[in-house]
Amino acid sequence: MQKNKDIMVEERMPGVIWITIDRAQKHNALARNVLSGIADTITVESKRRETRVIVLTGAGNRFFAAGGDLVELASVSDEASTITMTDEARMALDIVRNCSVPVLAYLNGDAIGGGAELALACDMRLQASHARIGFVQAKLAITSAWGGGPDLCQLVGAARAMRMMSRCELVDADQALLWGLADAVISDGLAGADIQAFISPMLACAPQVIRGIKAQTAAWRQGKSYNERRALEQQQLVKTWLHEDHWNAAEKLFAKGKK
Repeated sequence: MQKNKDIMVEERMPGVIWITIDRAQKHNALARNVLSGIADTITVESKRRETRVIVLTGAGNRFFAAGGDLVELASVSDEASTITMTDEARMALDIVRNCSVPVLAYLNGDAIGGGAELALACDMRLQASHARIGFVQAKLAITSAWGGGPDLCQLVGAARAMRMMSRCELVDADQALLWGLADAVISDGLAGADIQAFISPMLACAPQVIRGIKAQTAAWRQGKSYNERRALEQQQLVKTWLHEDHWNAAEKLFAKGKK
């Protein structure tokens, strides 16, 4: 286990890196050093060939992340500093979005404001049964700031995004699953069987396969053209087809079929 300021890093099972925002006493607020710590850790851990999945969560069971650190943000009071703040945070979240392996958000508690934006920057969301997700920035008389608005529109459509943001709705786990905001509801906590059951099939993918899949979904998210995405798909297929893992898997399947 490794700990750096407000970020805790663990490899809970082979190939799965857990990053925990360790500020439960401050509702896991996303101070600048927290965002940069998440980005730096993802950059380092994703370069390890053994890493297949990264899970991002918060300490405790009340908040995944309760948005930006309001004490720190009080000093952002003019246009230049506002742009600097948003650029820095968006760059950190872009590292989450563009990570070479899947990044899953485990919403151990509520993800609100900037915390919801961080959750949507991840590839998938596993939501604890008691957790909620909400774009509540309008309560502070601001809009979303870190790329979460475009993410939300892409994920749930313009009407539901308008509904969530303008009404500051806190969406519970069952509704989030229905809307596609969540990919699974977790009823037994971070050490339970639900998370393991969700992640285990992903661990069965060879490292180059899981990275090839992520490359394709990232290309879609980045707005690459249809032809660019087709070319990328072919590149990833060539890379995985010619790998010995493919031939070994094909041989095993062929031998099984002969029995």
